[in-house]
Amino acid sequence: MVGIIIASHGDFADGIKMSGSMIFGEQKDVQSVTLQPSMGPDDLKAKLEEAVSKLEDQEQVLFLVDLWGGTPFNQVNGLFEAHKDKWAIVAGLNLPMLIEAYASRMSMNSAHEIAAHIIETAKDGVKVRPESLQPKTAAPKAAPKTVSGGKPGSMKYVLARIDSRLLHGQVATAWSKSVVPTRIIVVSDNVAKDDLRKQLIMQAAPVGVHAHVIPIKQMIKIAKDDKHFGGERALLLFETPQDVERAVDGGVPLKTINVGSMAHSVGKVQPNKVLAFDQNDIDTFKKLESQGIKFDVRKVPTDSEDNLDNIMKKAQAELDKNKQ
Repeated sequence: MVGIIIASHGDFADGIKMSGSMIFGEQKDVQSVTLQPSMGPDDLKAKLEEAVSKLEDQEQVLFLVDLWGGTPFNQVNGLFEAHKDKWAIVAGLNLPMLIEAYASRMSMNSAHEIAAHIIETAKDGVKVRPESLQPKTAAPKAAPKTVSGGKPGSMKYVLARIDSRLLHGQVATAWSKSVVPTRIIVVSDNVAKDDLRKQLIMQAAPVGVHAHVIPIKQMIKIAKDDKHFGGERALLLFETPQDVERAVDGGVPLKTINVGSMAHSVGKVQPNKVLAFDQNDIDTFKKLESQGIKFDVRKVPTDSEDNLDNIMKKAQAELDKNKQ
């Protein structure tokens, strides 16, 4: 029997697994894996590997995930690469999809076959009343302001974001809808050398948006001669403030940096839930600030802006205390 692993942000996977059991009965070889706020990508990957190890048949595995491009999808996708001839991933999980997957296991013996079959059921499960209601074509959005000082006819930088997770659900959905990029560019020397991470990032891009991974020097060259990118709207993603500093010093014309997340590691302090700093980080932000760069501290567009200076003061106090 094809094993099923349900993966989601928060407790959604546990909840929908329970709902599926209420409707279709208890199921064997079904595991739920949840990404909690305190977890990092590596923690989730370990939980996914453990879930696979508990399946009776580890050759045929179907992953049902909540959101294409989110952290659960990205970690599942990393495991999937070595098993793509037998495993399958379906994103956009809803209850009709899960129930149909349960039913399909009775007559279908491959994860690929089930994955292809359940798509239409998942789509058909989205209905509205009164029946006369139909999705309306959205009016064209006014072009959002850019965060660059680019020349007329050059590439526009609609968002520059520091996010240690790079391209994930918050970027692929919320930010992409808010700033409407035509290209998402991950600017990182480390990621540019990692073929697997590059592949996963390009696959996580929202439909209709091109994703690229380039070294910082290449981004600087593009910024200086971007005549081939006229009309393009670029969303830039950086892993660290130090990478932003190198890009700005090299001539990438950024005016505002969105600070989304900075992962905790040894030697860093964490004054809030999503940002961790060491002394180098604080010094780098202060240097960027002295160059006229403004900071927009938000995870998603609907969040209220936080004050980076206040956050860094708390971080500095913790670092100084740790030195004593």
